[in-house]
Amino acid sequence: MGPSSPLQPIGPLRDGDPRRCGPYTVLARLRESASAVRYFARDGDGTPVVITAPRASLAELPAFRRRFAAEARTAERLAGGWVPEPLEVSGGGPLPWTATPYVPALTLGEAVALAGPLPARAVRVLGAGLAETLARVHATGAVLHGLAPGTVLLAADGPRLTAFGALGAAEAAQARAGGQLSVRLGYLTPEQAAGHEPGPPSDVFVLGLLLAYAATGTPPLADADAIADAEPALGAVPEDLRPLIARCLAKAPEDRPGAGEAAAALALEGAAALARGGWLPDPLIEALDAQAARVAALPAPDDEDTDGRTVRVGRQARRGTAADTAAPAGPVVPRPSAAAAPVPPPLPLPPAPQAPAPVPALLPVPAPALPAPAPVPALPAAAGVSAPSAPSALSAGSAPSAGSPGRGAGPSRRGLLTGLAAGVTGAVLGGGGVLAFASGDAEPPRTDARPAARPRPAVPGVPPRPRWAHEHPATARSTLHAAVWRDRALVLTTDAHTTAVDLTTGRRLWQAAGAPSAHRALTLADGRLLVAGTDGFRPVSGADGAVGRPLPYPAGVRLSSVAGISGTVVWFTGTAASRTYLFAYDTARAEELWRIQVPNGRAPRTPVHEVLALRPDMLVVRQDPASLTAAQVKAAKGLAVFHAHDRATGARRWFRPFGAARPGGAVSGDESGRLYTAAGTGLYAFDTGTRRPLWQLPGTAAFGRARLAGGTLFVADRDQNVHAVDAATGRARWRRGTEAAAGGDVPEVTVGAGGRTLFAADGAQVTAFGAGDGRRLWKFQDAGVRAPGGGDSSAAYSVSVAGAAGVVVRRGRMFYGLPVE
Repeated sequence: MGPSSPLQPIGPLRDGDPRRCGPYTVLARLRESASAVRYFARDGDGTPVVITAPRASLAELPAFRRRFAAEARTAERLAGGWVPEPLEVSGGGPLPWTATPYVPALTLGEAVALAGPLPARAVRVLGAGLAETLARVHATGAVLHGLAPGTVLLAADGPRLTAFGALGAAEAAQARAGGQLSVRLGYLTPEQAAGHEPGPPSDVFVLGLLLAYAATGTPPLADADAIADAEPALGAVPEDLRPLIARCLAKAPEDRPGAGEAAAALALEGAAALARGGWLPDPLIEALDAQAARVAALPAPDDEDTDGRTVRVGRQARRGTAADTAAPAGPVVPRPSAAAAPVPPPLPLPPAPQAPAPVPALLPVPAPALPAPAPVPALPAAAGVSAPSAPSALSAGSAPSAGSPGRGAGPSRRGLLTGLAAGVTGAVLGGGGVLAFASGDAEPPRTDARPAARPRPAVPGVPPRPRWAHEHPATARSTLHAAVWRDRALVLTTDAHTTAVDLTTGRRLWQAAGAPSAHRALTLADGRLLVAGTDGFRPVSGADGAVGRPLPYPAGVRLSSVAGISGTVVWFTGTAASRTYLFAYDTARAEELWRIQVPNGRAPRTPVHEVLALRPDMLVVRQDPASLTAAQVKAAKGLAVFHAHDRATGARRWFRPFGAARPGGAVSGDESGRLYTAAGTGLYAFDTGTRRPLWQLPGTAAFGRARLAGGTLFVADRDQNVHAVDAATGRARWRRGTEAAAGGDVPEVTVGAGGRTLFAADGAQVTAFGAGDGRRLWKFQDAGVRAPGGGDSSAAYSVSVAGAAGVVVRRGRMFYGLPVE
């Protein structure tokens, strides 16, 4: 369909429409919803924006104004990625409104009505973008409740989300007696139909409805009554999308994937990367071009009354001329400044469109007479950022009010997303999905249309923006190893050279061609870097990369692997005269302390040993299972065998299995001499001094390698759960899920230098948790951060602790410096 399609949502203003909102001149209607109208406007410099204002019948309703303000605050806190950044939010005056950058876009409903079902790739981009945003919200335990065909926009570079609660996604909104507000949802979830409180899985269910609708052009369920019992009609959904959408539409919330898992399943490289180069069919691109042309042809606003105004751009108030207030109109991507993107060039004016065609609802719900809403407690005034004063009917949990004992006037991290449910004290009334919001005793305080600037708080669920990104050059000869030196540098070793990258800026500090290594760099107790070369250890200055005098290996010895380090002593495996030995080497005196022969291993492999636990008098090592000979496996009866050696002489103290630990099972230890071994679906602790078991932690899936910090053992399992366990007793402290796909590799856990943050890294993402209470903080994926063509989208993530400089997230050859702890 050409540019003259009747679905181009640009129309004339009507009586009662605002003509002016702060520094913006309103020029045309874009589209309207049950609760609000969106207008096209320009500022004094001609920059295009979208103004969202309530319908006249609802504008003076105190309950509506509070809900409108709460959802606007939520949009501010989620800004970035696929959420447009509000340029200004006005809660005062006769008409509250928000201003966001204009991007040519169609709603999902308009797009399907215009061009029919979307191609499978477009459905993937749409779903991945929405799921990435949901994952940010769900990381805090909150519920978005803002997905609907009319709240999701399709732009040339990807989707946009424009509603952040039930009010924005409502199918009907009506003022009731006593100043109350009734909102009817256009869809329900099975748990809502059964009268239960919705949680994050409810958003995933609606995501499934949206994706099925986008892929087929029709709702997957006939009506609201079918939600609880009928199976969704997914026969027309593309085969490669059907399993995931079916899981999203599972009746039981626990059977649905997490938002992060759905995002990774739809686009492991991220929605932005998948959308690169175009993602929409030609009819929709033509419609977007036509819309942009009609917008560009609208008259420029009068410049009067704009010079000298105080306006908020990118949430910073400043005084200046109209030229200072330009806001972006290009793609909304995470960025340090909201004023960086250029305004798209004007396009030719197409014929004026006809009236918009009706857009089918996601789930056809009859519109019965609305029951009288039950009175509920009033919400805090819109000017505040406090938590709800009553238990939430649409969020994952309640929080104390701003006046609760022990809380200051500022917002808590939990309170920062109060508005996510858009009417969190609403009561769900029956199968029609009706919410009732009380008016309260008084109107919210009036505020100036151009409020003073305030610092943007840290956003729960939103990962910190990397300070820097470094892509290390590819090498065909060896793998790339990474280590952190003194919280100042990331040290990268290959068999070509050793490179140091500044942890604060990401800039290369130095590169030492004279210190190649196929092993990870070590840091000695005196602060020197130690690089294992082919003929000896090479001390390297971490400050400038100067290579010191080589420390040769014992005569005739060829190093195969480094087993461990303590102080200035390095333990390593090496070969000499066709025999394999475990060595202790003092780097301060550049001499061998002892060697003890160990089995040669299965040819052609040289055995790799790892020091797992240290006691004052001995060290406990285990051989890499890949190098075990058939005779070793048979003698051990399939169990993992651990060896204890005297620290002073290397003499073998004992060798034995511990519990049912297998050769390839995850094992870790600590400096108290404990071993933590995974066996079956349990985790076990042993004292290597007495060789007795200490405790066991039962589980439901295989555990990975545990990390000890401050008396707490952190470990993940194959079901993508992360556990915090008392290291002395084995008593569970908390357990949380990462929302990654179950059954894959076990996440690798790392504890931040300050001990406050725990990181779980897997093939899809890095998930951050509060180490003390296990609350999910945020999830990081490098889509949209990685340079075009950079990195390896199939590589797993890992985390290196960098102390005060934050942490370093690695994915293949890409490294990101995140300012955490």
